Amino acid sequence: MRTAVIGGGAAGFFAAITCAQLNPSAQVTIFEKTSKLLAKVKVSGGGRCNVTHACFKNNELSKFYPRGGKFLKKAFNEFNTTDTINWFKSKGVNLKIESDNRMFPTSDDSQTIIDCLLGEARRLGITIKQRTAILSIHQKDQYFDLETEQGSYQVDKVIIGSGGSPKETAYQWLVDLGHNIDSPVPSLFTFNMPNEPIKELMGLSVPNAQVKIQGEKLESNGPLLITHWGMSGPAILKLSAWGARLLHEKSYQFKIHVNWLGGIKENQLREKLIMDHDNIKARNVSNRNPFGVPQRLWDFILDKNATDPDKKWRDLSKKEINRLINSLVNDVYEVSGKTTFKEEFVTCGGVSLDSIDSAMESKSCPGMYFAGEVLDIDGVTGGFNFQAAWTTGFIAGKSACS
Repeated sequence: MRTAVIGGGAAGFFAAITCAQLNPSAQVTIFEKTSKLLAKVKVSGGGRCNVTHACFKNNELSKFYPRGGKFLKKAFNEFNTTDTINWFKSKGVNLKIESDNRMFPTSDDSQTIIDCLLGEARRLGITIKQRTAILSIHQKDQYFDLETEQGSYQVDKVIIGSGGSPKETAYQWLVDLGHNIDSPVPSLFTFNMPNEPIKELMGLSVPNAQVKIQGEKLESNGPLLITHWGMSGPAILKLSAWGARLLHEKSYQFKIHVNWLGGIKENQLREKLIMDHDNIKARNVSNRNPFGVPQRLWDFILDKNATDPDKKWRDLSKKEINRLINSLVNDVYEVSGKTTFKEEFVTCGGVSLDSIDSAMESKSCPGMYFAGEVLDIDGVTGGFNFQAAWTTGFIAGKSACS
């Protein structure tokens, strides 16, 4: 049996390896249009590769996917986080859990994961053709005809693991084969704030901020990082994923409200100030920050509200205290544009899940299967997109091997 896997990324490799493992007689070929294999694996997690996330309940795991969660909830019954850990362990690659539950190889080097996948592909006799773009696919009676610049190939099964694309035209060849496409828009991006002075605090991180989109119900909690272009960090990235389509419709022009203290409410903050009053009343406001925010941020908030840093807490007017409290729990910033998160481009959209069945097989092209980001599946940051790649790749490979 001849199986073609289109795409040399995580999902494509995992599908190819699974197919070859389960059917040793299958002739499996990976077609990659560029010269690079497993490019996202290489750059993920700052070059360490965030393989998966330590969430071991399928119901909970599926909640980290703005798109595709319901579909994956069933798919995780076939291959989930535990299966990923055990699979790599069986190949001699151990994973470790970090404090935020992200999982990395113990080597802290993405090359470990790349070498593992390449090694398995070689061991199983999988053919890899780089710089070989698929120009067209035609389904015949008993096989698929793949046209490339290097010639044509006839195969029995095709697995599409070609990844996401920001352009809808990139999916036209799949539309021509009868598939529905959910318009692709960016997901997992940082917020640009060209007119906001807070950029001066670049490099500063707040451990647990709450961020909301003004006028919308969207909100997110987590670490927030101030950069030289605006804001990043898990709180921002999660918000960009859940709000991918909405923020696209806004042309990435909107305002956010930041609670620098996480979920604390205004009345709770006032109560804290009353309780701390005797301890701080004789201290300068700049030298006595009772809220636990980084000192640079506190100095910025004082300056933003024109509060004299040498003033004693007991001498602050009610209006001055109100302004400080508002800045701590409801700070407003204007966003104008976005920036791709590192080199990890993720799309919301792709092949609609109503175009495939639970075996990852196309409903319009029997014998064609899908895996990875080419599907309308995407997760928040933290290893979830790779877990979706391993899961859908496994199922596609398993389904195509028979």
